[in-house]
Amino acid sequence: MESIPTLAFQVKRCKPELIVPAKPTPHKLKYLSDIDDQEALRFQVPFLWYYDSNSSSSMEGNNDPVKVIREGLGKALVYYYPLAGRLKEGFNRKLMVDCNGEGVLFIKADADVTLDELGDRIRLPCPFLDEVLHNVPGHDGIVGCPLLLIQVTRLRCGGFIFALRFNHTICDAFGLYQFMNTLAEMSQGAQEPSIVPVWQREVLYARNSPRITCMHHEYGEAMSGTGTDVDLDETNLVQRSFFFGPDQIRALRNHLPPHLRSSSRFELITACTWRCRISALKLEPKQIVRASPFVTARGDGSNKHRGLSSVPLGYYGNAFAFPAAVSKAGDLCKYPLGYALELVKEAKAKMNNEEYIQSLADLTVIRGRPDHTGNFLVADTTKTQLGELNFGWGVPVYGGPAEAFPRISLHAKYKDNGEDGILVLMCLPFLAVERFEQELKKMITSQENTAKITSML
Repeated sequence: MESIPTLAFQVKRCKPELIVPAKPTPHKLKYLSDIDDQEALRFQVPFLWYYDSNSSSSMEGNNDPVKVIREGLGKALVYYYPLAGRLKEGFNRKLMVDCNGEGVLFIKADADVTLDELGDRIRLPCPFLDEVLHNVPGHDGIVGCPLLLIQVTRLRCGGFIFALRFNHTICDAFGLYQFMNTLAEMSQGAQEPSIVPVWQREVLYARNSPRITCMHHEYGEAMSGTGTDVDLDETNLVQRSFFFGPDQIRALRNHLPPHLRSSSRFELITACTWRCRISALKLEPKQIVRASPFVTARGDGSNKHRGLSSVPLGYYGNAFAFPAAVSKAGDLCKYPLGYALELVKEAKAKMNNEEYIQSLADLTVIRGRPDHTGNFLVADTTKTQLGELNFGWGVPVYGGPAEAFPRISLHAKYKDNGEDGILVLMCLPFLAVERFEQELKKMITSQENTAKITSML
């Protein structure tokens, strides 16, 4: 396990301000879809981008990222004006956006540190997130609060940190990228976005006569046992990250029979971390456990999952489901990695048609917006191009999620000592961390490799 020394630095923040659309925008109510409206999505998600100063000359003398991004934000909100509104609850807590143009929160800040001095401390989870993404009291809820919080922190070297927190009910990672790409385009002088945003949340409404037509193990449908792998004490969880480079992926594939070796990295890592997590938690062998890979309805670029025709280009709402792989804890830990991988692949395959996500929207309405309990949810952000956003200073050193959540693990693109790979962010009970690391090492010792593990609170 690698330990990184702490580094003390000061961040001076200006008073938060509200950035409104640069031009008048429609004032209307817009309903969220029944996929957006799931209880499981009513939380805030932080993302980070680190930029150095090497490409500042491309801004033709305007080297202040705060000014550039603030102006670009106002222009981008003309097209994404619902993001400048506020959520309201209607009948039965149905969420809608009051597009009132109140604006998004923006914080200007300066830090007495350079990107070089931060060094490996930018590896995730971010140990100084509260400094570069300041929570504004009273503005961090779901209803009646800003949908976006942005802080741009200028560094002593001329680089900067762009930090953002968004309300997950309003968009998913692909939708966030679409907005952020428009912001980047506007910051570089574009007059309109390359992809015009589309609201059309009605494409993922429940049907007029809602009916559950698919099996939804992610919500405990037709499952024996408790359906909950463990009651995690959220006060005792710690953030951890695990790096999977080419050597680690190759070692994991060597555990598989030939017909599974072409599985995607996301499937492979999900199966591996699910198996290691359950083993580390030391559950009863007959305990029912679940892993839910997030599967986008937009398509993942492969022939196996082309996306759903109902989701139009430019749609920036939530357009995914998280079908569950199900096993007994004892079977998951006893059988080879291929067993877990087969289950993950079977779960993902449920999203190969329009009916599954439509059935999920209907379930949300029929069952009164149930929350997922017990699932190990895994989201892949590596296909969103979030790490390629250019505001005029080139691409970031890192761009992606800032931390994991108690039951949600995130995969992000990451470069470790010049080597491209996947960084897996997870929350684990303190007493289970060492057991998880030992289980993970067992999975890769056949190639005399050791997972590169970054450990931070």
